[in-house]
Amino acid sequence: MLIHPWDAAHDEGEWREWLSRHDFGQLAVNGLPGEPPWVQPMHFRYKAEPGTYGRALAHLARPNPLWRALEANPTVLLSVVDDYVFAPGPWTAPEGTPSEHGTPTSYYAAVQLRCTARVVDDPAEKAGLLNRQVAHFQPEGGTAPAVPGEAPFGRLLSGIRVLDLEVTDVRAKFKYAGNKPQEVQDRIAARLAERAGPGDLAARSHQLRRGASG
Repeated sequence: MLIHPWDAAHDEGEWREWLSRHDFGQLAVNGLPGEPPWVQPMHFRYKAEPGTYGRALAHLARPNPLWRALEANPTVLLSVVDDYVFAPGPWTAPEGTPSEHGTPTSYYAAVQLRCTARVVDDPAEKAGLLNRQVAHFQPEGGTAPAVPGEAPFGRLLSGIRVLDLEVTDVRAKFKYAGNKPQEVQDRIAARLAERAGPGDLAARSHQLRRGASG
């Protein structure tokens, strides 16, 4: 992922805060020799830890074909992309030039977590990690905890495996017209507000926030 200086995260707090609100991504796992890589969409729970890049927690079905590849090479990449929009060319045209000279482009936020994966099969540890993941997505409760050997979920534990992902490196990008003159940024923000389609207001919020702080 190319990251220009004007698209880079301002600090670790920026990508950590964004990641705390975006918990669905794609896990990329190197394939075995002669096989293509595996890419697995999944929910995950990210947990910041002092002095480290933190950890991510997820679970997948035991029959998932990526396990052999993951166990052969536990280095994986968790990619999260959201708050994306398409900006038509006329929005980005420099002041004083024909609108048709503007460059169509995309704006988006992306965080890529390089991780070392640990597969958890121990029933008690697996149940504890699953309960933490459910608590993240369902803080209001309403679902019985997973307890090995106990209903309703104890007998289902053998059908899944938990991924404990230790984050070893992070690449974060917030591409929101940071290289454009202020008048062009103002025009883009106005157009996003007018269109107000999927992702537009989130993208506008990023653009205004980063413009004010950068």
